[in-house]
Amino acid sequence: MNTSAIFRALCAAAFATACALPAHADSASSVASSAGSASSGSISDSIGASSDSSSGDRRVAAGEYRVIDIAQAPAKANTTRMTLRATAAGPAREFYLDVPNRALAARAVNTGELVQVNERVYGYEFAHAADKQPFFLALQDAWYVELRSQQVAI
Repeated sequence: MNTSAIFRALCAAAFATACALPAHADSASSVASSAGSASSGSISDSIGASSDSSSGDRRVAAGEYRVIDIAQAPAKANTTRMTLRATAAGPAREFYLDVPNRALAARAVNTGELVQVNERVYGYEFAHAADKQPFFLALQDAWYVELRSQQVAI
């Protein structure tokens, strides 16, 4: 085997390795793929304090929540507002979640159903509690800006 053939083989191996690396990435680029078909939005645009909430803050804790109300989100076209109440014992934690209708197209969430909220490094994952299938990601604003689609002119 001559030097040229060895060099070509090494280049091909390096190329194959470089192509395989992104598939194993554990970073922001894998956020959307880890949630399957889940939609995403920013925390500031998606989560708010319920009118029944005494504290008025936007904090959400990981855990199981019951959907107590579903309605069209005010002043947001094609968006559903879910009011969620924690099922855990203790002081009632309640907040609303605005979800694009496209996130619920394949599988709706109904009043009375349970939603699992998981805190992630990038924000919150909202999933159907029955099978843990995510339907929406509420991303920290900085992450949302970084992952947002940008129009490119060519």
